[in-house]
Amino acid sequence: MESLDITLLGKEYRVACTAETRDGLVEAVAYVDGKLKELVGKTSASGEKLAVMTALNIAHEFIQHQRGNGFDMPAAKRRIGLMQARLDGVLAQQDKLF
Repeated sequence: MESLDITLLGKEYRVACTAETRDGLVEAVAYVDGKLKELVGKTSASGEKLAVMTALNIAHEFIQHQRGNGFDMPAAKRRIGLMQARLDGVLAQQDKLF
């Protein structure tokens, strides 16, 4: 585990991460910082209230994205599994021919 120094709204924080998650965390920090700055410009909120409002907005975007796209991850995984099983069956038959 390593530490990463991040900045959100000009305040510095140190967070723990692994080497594998570092790039994703840096991207998430940039996204959250942008959302915080966006709300600062639209509201007079600050501190904890700003953080809660930002978290709610990000969660709402995430849920709307999931619903709006009609994307169902468990269903997609099931369909991929079924396709893989069918392909395995067809390929097994092909192997018997040669």
